[in-house]
Amino acid sequence: RLKEFLKKEVDLELSTLPDFEERVIDFSEAEKLMNSINAIPAPCAPVINPQAPNAATGTSLRVCWGLFSDDTVESYQLCYKPVSNERCSDEQAEHTLKVKETHCTITNLLPNTQYEFWVSALNASGISPPSERAVYVTAPSPPTIKSKRIRSCENAALVCWESGDINPVDSYMVEL
Repeated sequence: RLKEFLKKEVDLELSTLPDFEERVIDFSEAEKLMNSINAIPAPCAPVINPQAPNAATGTSLRVCWGLFSDDTVESYQLCYKPVSNERCSDEQAEHTLKVKETHCTITNLLPNTQYEFWVSALNASGISPPSERAVYVTAPSPPTIKSKRIRSCENAALVCWESGDINPVDSYMVEL
C-alpha cells in the first residue's frame, strides 16, 4: 500500500490564500490594558500625629506623620498656617513644603503661636487626600525680669517679670 501511495502525485495546493502574513496586528488596546495593570494607585491620606512633648522651641516645631497602608510614596506635601481669629490676615498665609521623610522641623515661626498643619502623600499616580488637621503650638518666649522691681530680705525675695507673648502663658517655672 505504501508503494502504491508513493507512486501517486499528491496535489498540495491550498484552497485559501495565506494572506495572514501581510496583516498588521493592532496591540494598542492590549498595551493600554497592560499599562493600567502596572500603574500604582494614588496613596491614601496620611495620619498626622499630635504634638509630642519637647517638639517645640520659641521659633520651631517638629511635625510627624505616618501611613496606615503600604502605599508607594515618593514625597509628602506639608502645609501649615498660623491659627488666627481674624478672617483675612497677611500672617495667615498658607505655606507648603515638599518633604521626603515622615517628619519635618519648621523654623522661623512666632513664639507662643498656634499653627495648623496637614499633610498629603504623592507618587507617580497622583496626590492623596489631605490628612486631618492638627494644631501645634510654639513655646513661649522667655519673660523679661524687671530688675528695678526686685525686692529681697533675709528669708524672701520678690521677683517680677513681664511676658512679651501675645497669647496667655499657662505657667512659669522659677529657678533659684
